[in-house]
Amino acid sequence: MNTAEMTDRIANGKGFIAALDQSGGSTPKALQGYGVEDSEWSGDEEMFGKIHEMRCRIVDSPSFSNGKVIGAILFEKTMEGCNSEGSPIPELLARRGVVPFLKVDKGMHDTENGVQLMKEIPTLNDMCARAKELGVFGTKMRSVIHEANQEGIAANVHQQMDFGLQILDNGLVPILEPEVSLQSESRAQAEALLLSNALDQMERVPEGKQVMWKLTIPSEPNLYKPLIDHPQVLRVVALSGGYSRDEACSELAKNDGMIASFSRALLEVLNAKMDDQQFDQALGNAIDEIACASVGE
Repeated sequence: MNTAEMTDRIANGKGFIAALDQSGGSTPKALQGYGVEDSEWSGDEEMFGKIHEMRCRIVDSPSFSNGKVIGAILFEKTMEGCNSEGSPIPELLARRGVVPFLKVDKGMHDTENGVQLMKEIPTLNDMCARAKELGVFGTKMRSVIHEANQEGIAANVHQQMDFGLQILDNGLVPILEPEVSLQSESRAQAEALLLSNALDQMERVPEGKQVMWKLTIPSEPNLYKPLIDHPQVLRVVALSGGYSRDEACSELAKNDGMIASFSRALLEVLNAKMDDQQFDQALGNAIDEIACASVGE
């Protein structure tokens, strides 16, 4: 796929974006959920080797190429890696109609003013250049909103757009992800503040350019419709945020035009001990359910 084809796939594709971007901090938990115990690896190199094996098994599974996964967010080591047959992962995905994205954030600061801002990304331009070289279409970066704090939310969304504009300048499409915590006691108010600030920040996007947003499924259905309908928003996708797959799909289906970008809710039923048929069937069932919720069926 060329850039125009990838843009059309993300804008109009009937399906969802798989999040396969667990990083160093979340990898041990992801491996445990996959049935790989801490005793089965030692040190970061072996840990990342185990998670790479899991991701390769996912992307090589026949059900992953059934047309319902329109994009995949990759961890940097996954982007640089190959599958079991030696094919570079971004090239393999694009060949199968799955648009590749790269997670670019380097973690977050401690909570201040009710939010967690991202740490600086000093290598962002170099990461973007490498991603483009490998055929990656866009990026993703995550920060978190814990409270309905106007100052904190404004700073959070502003920082997302700052990095987003830098990524646009590098020729990639950014997914901005200011996650509102499901545990927030002021979640509905936080979501309203997020929407207001996001619409304000959209005024900074140059004419002819588009960004994407990855947001917690809102407590008020269709709250984010103004972003979904914005001409400079390519797509609005939803994170599962701690919901089970059934819960996440049920909540997502209430929101017109918002599609999934699930990680844990996609992978929760997979286990390293499954044989290939069991693995593909479990993954296929998850993909079918998430795709149905994304396209409103």
